[in-house]
Amino acid sequence: MRFVKMHGIGNDFVLLRVQGDEQDWSRLAQAMCDRHYGIGADGLILVLPSSRADVGMRMFNPDGSEAEMCGNGLRCVVKYAVDEGLARPRGGRISVETAVGVLSAQVFGEKGAVERVRVSMGVPRFAPQEIPVLAEEEPPLKDLPLDIEGQRLAVTCVSMGNPHAVHFVERPVGEFPLERVGPKVEHHPLFPQRVNFEVARVLGRERMEARVWERGAGATLACGSGACAAVVAAHLHGLIGEKVNITLPGGMLVVEWDGVGECYLAGPAELVFVGEWRK
Repeated sequence: MRFVKMHGIGNDFVLLRVQGDEQDWSRLAQAMCDRHYGIGADGLILVLPSSRADVGMRMFNPDGSEAEMCGNGLRCVVKYAVDEGLARPRGGRISVETAVGVLSAQVFGEKGAVERVRVSMGVPRFAPQEIPVLAEEEPPLKDLPLDIEGQRLAVTCVSMGNPHAVHFVERPVGEFPLERVGPKVEHHPLFPQRVNFEVARVLGRERMEARVWERGAGATLACGSGACAAVVAAHLHGLIGEKVNITLPGGMLVVEWDGVGECYLAGPAELVFVGEWRK
């Protein structure tokens, strides 16, 4: 089974070109993503044919659960599809069918090589039942209180096709105990489908930093949907403008949101290596 290893600012994935459901993908994701006994990755992505778009994708977390959305993975799929000849950009754009619908992507590079991708992440959603979160407040849910180990967190909740809870801090995000607090937020009873947890700091109208505890994966070097959720949450609080450079441990992404329509994510996508899985 031929695979491709790719990453978007350190958020790494194993990509497989497949035709359908011929495998137990959850089980395979657990095996391939294992960093000691497998290839090692933050997720397994299936690149699929699509009748609705240029290419389709499904993404599985290292714990075997299927993710609805993955921004860095989406950019990797776009680069893979163009590089492998599965999709030919029209006007520099291709479309990708995901679990949350068909999304558009714009490619940038020289001599046909895709180096950077700007993708639509869809329109953020704020209704509690759409995130989902078990809260009765009117949307958007800003500064929802969470008690974790005697510590009161205030999270802003948003769906980017998958659930997110964003907590803002004033000190550098590297000082926040994400590895201890993250799993407790992920599994908090307020979130019936678990949640991705972002700790974020606003550095200016056009600059932020963040770290992400990803549902089903843990702390990662980057998370595209998490970066978007952090920017959307900051926008809801009136802390930033419409275009933000957001720095994560693996590098920087650019997120754009006008407060009404689709959110856009831009950043690099890189090939690491190609291999053969024989287990």
